[in-house]
Amino acid sequence: MRQTKTLTRGTGSVCFNKRPVPKMKTHSGAKKRFRKTATGKLRGRRAYSSHILEKKSPKRKRRMARPVEIAPSDTRTVRKLLGGGK
Repeated sequence: MRQTKTLTRGTGSVCFNKRPVPKMKTHSGAKKRFRKTATGKLRGRRAYSSHILEKKSPKRKRRMARPVEIAPSDTRTVRKLLGGGK
């Protein structure tokens, strides 16, 4: 059994034989595109709202301007990119 050499300073201890696990970084593109609501839901832009707008009705364009809740199938991926953990 291998022992680790630790040094105690103040409140925490420093271990010399193990490297610290690197922190997960928030995906830069995801943090610009998605927002987490106070209740934990994810919201983002609606699809098909950026171009070819002449043929779309004004009512449809107004509706597309508002953010929408992310689909359940994409929620897990987006949470991971935002660094939400579980």
